[in-house]
Amino acid sequence: MKAKKVISLTMAAAMAMTLGIIPEKVAHAEGEEQTLNVAVVETAYGAQMWHDVCDAFEKANPGVTINLTIDKKMEDIIMPAMKAGDYPDVIMRAVGAATALPETFIKDNNVVDLTDVLSMTVPGEEVTVGEKILPGFVDNSITNPYGDGQTYLMPMFYAPCGLFYNAALLEEKGWEVPETWDQMWELGDKAKEEGISLFTYPHAGYFDAFFYAMLHESMGTEMFQKALRYEEGIWDTPEATKVFDIITKLTTYTEPTTPGNANDNDFQKNQQLILDNKALFMPNGNWVIGEMAEAPRAEGFEWGFTALPALEEGGERASYTFFEQTWMPKGAVNQDLGKQFIAYLYSDEAADIFATVGGAVQPIKGMSDKLDGDAKLYYSVYDTGAVAVMDAFATTDPVEGITVRTTFFDPVDSLVTGDKTEEEWVEQIKKDSDELRAALKE
Repeated sequence: MKAKKVISLTMAAAMAMTLGIIPEKVAHAEGEEQTLNVAVVETAYGAQMWHDVCDAFEKANPGVTINLTIDKKMEDIIMPAMKAGDYPDVIMRAVGAATALPETFIKDNNVVDLTDVLSMTVPGEEVTVGEKILPGFVDNSITNPYGDGQTYLMPMFYAPCGLFYNAALLEEKGWEVPETWDQMWELGDKAKEEGISLFTYPHAGYFDAFFYAMLHESMGTEMFQKALRYEEGIWDTPEATKVFDIITKLTTYTEPTTPGNANDNDFQKNQQLILDNKALFMPNGNWVIGEMAEAPRAEGFEWGFTALPALEEGGERASYTFFEQTWMPKGAVNQDLGKQFIAYLYSDEAADIFATVGGAVQPIKGMSDKLDGDAKLYYSVYDTGAVAVMDAFATTDPVEGITVRTTFFDPVDSLVTGDKTEEEWVEQIKKDSDELRAALKE
């Protein structure tokens, strides 16, 4: 793998101004020397697939060098330069992280409109990017955060989220996977008699997918959309109360050590509880398989995956689809080339590299047909009746001291420890929602 040439974005901008060129208008001509700065957070899919994709793009575009920054703490690396005005051209970082990097750029109106990428022809192919992406993935409040019909974040790797468990343990005990929450509580009581907790979670941030799926199960599509915009009175409804009650009850069935390890450094200790048969279920996405690939496990361990139980017999069972996003800050110098690179990410060539090297699956038509084994199990959850949910809370202007995560999800730790009651949690949600609603992006 050839070394990536590092170039200062400030220097590139200065050179462009000296030549009388507007940086974001510069288009790549074959053989022209250009550097594209790409920053990617390293996830459980690993770094190698990104190096391979960047190499393939360079090979197809003589004269282009990609300066790839990829790290598990990517923000720590790029933040000092960004504070000085030096921005990556392309960033792959999803909403929902503790750093809230894309949310910050969105709130400040500092993301590039990428709607035109959807109409670009995929490099080396005869279809457009928009024609390849699965329905719904560019028509939601995450990719279209301002509700203006424009796309600012492009969907990347997606993973059905739900409850993971040891299928071999349930088979050994003769326990059925619960299809309703009443059945879940019954199973929790049985497991408790054998010294096994019903539930654990990596850290409270993982309740995003869980919470959204629960809201959709209880509220249905129309009311769910109102909740995502913090509609006044929404948290006093019976539908919302059902969700709060279930989550609070679930915390009483949660393995007691969970909150102590529910952080970015120790979360795998909670995931290990499933592998050690100390807890039955945990919310997660399929990346957990890679994260725990080398971890010890109970004899005969076999990953199992299910959508959330229904609120009542015959009710909706939902599986939130978490997907990562690629986007461009307005401060990007090389925007045209950046858009070409993003379009390339949806090519069959790039998709095959992501899937075979890292096990990462994009929302591209036909990709699920290429899967087998565990991957087929997870990505077929929607083929067996689960409803796909993929929206998130609406973007607001910055509200000091308030984020979606700290309001809705982080308090779960305190519910488990008993430091916070359900009533206190709901009151915090209502109070913060009033401020978030007042700060909604128009």
